[in-house]
Amino acid sequence: MNTPELPPVPAGMHPEEWAARAQLAACYRIFDHLGWTEMIYNHITLRLPDSVSGGEKHFLINPFGLHYSEVTARNLVKIDVHGRVLDGSPHPVNPAGFVIHGAIHEHLSEAHCVMHTHTTAGVSVACLQGGLQQTNFYSAQLHGMVGYHDFEGITVHAEEGPRIARAIRSTPAVILRNHGLLSWGQTLPQTFAILWTLQRACEIQLATLSMGAPIPIGEAIAARCTRDSLQFSPAHGAGQDVFDALVRQVHRKDSSYLA
Repeated sequence: MNTPELPPVPAGMHPEEWAARAQLAACYRIFDHLGWTEMIYNHITLRLPDSVSGGEKHFLINPFGLHYSEVTARNLVKIDVHGRVLDGSPHPVNPAGFVIHGAIHEHLSEAHCVMHTHTTAGVSVACLQGGLQQTNFYSAQLHGMVGYHDFEGITVHAEEGPRIARAIRSTPAVILRNHGLLSWGQTLPQTFAILWTLQRACEIQLATLSMGAPIPIGEAIAARCTRDSLQFSPAHGAGQDVFDALVRQVHRKDSSYLA
């Protein structure tokens, strides 16, 4: 099944930028649908193709002050890695957004999309001594993929950005200690699939620990689970099918994200 047809490309906009805007706006609505919002805070960013940016690192981010349910393809803000607005948008950008996201986009060449959440389960595991445990179906699919960055306070200081990038360089599923969850990937659907799996792993761990001691999963079995899991692999769609299904779901609910 296909995703909803896009409205005509706005005058003066590159078609690939319009497609990227529509995809990212849909993702914000999916987060709202899943309950992954945090008032007007947190971010999903998507790097624009070189055909649009001329090889520069430009990316789209949500307008600060709007709830995820209010984000649309048109009101997304185009900025560079330093947080400078490039498209004349009247909306401000949250400094904490481009400190984390800008550093990852700048220093990790494969990070075309970055997602960050403060869900109850995610923050709880981020606050837990030892972090994510290898004890459930979902955490076993993230063997060797989870990285950590120690808490340094509210992420508004530019000097923290490179430290975050170094800490997570080879681990696309990230736990920001005492803070929340983050994922990055080569495409938006792949990044979503990684974050969804990390979020589910945290939810199951939170529920398990409320009942008692979990049953550990051995390293060899977890490594095999990660190899057998196809949802992150570009050769098998890298999450595109499940993302498309969710786009159709939010589109039936409210198509204003394409406005």
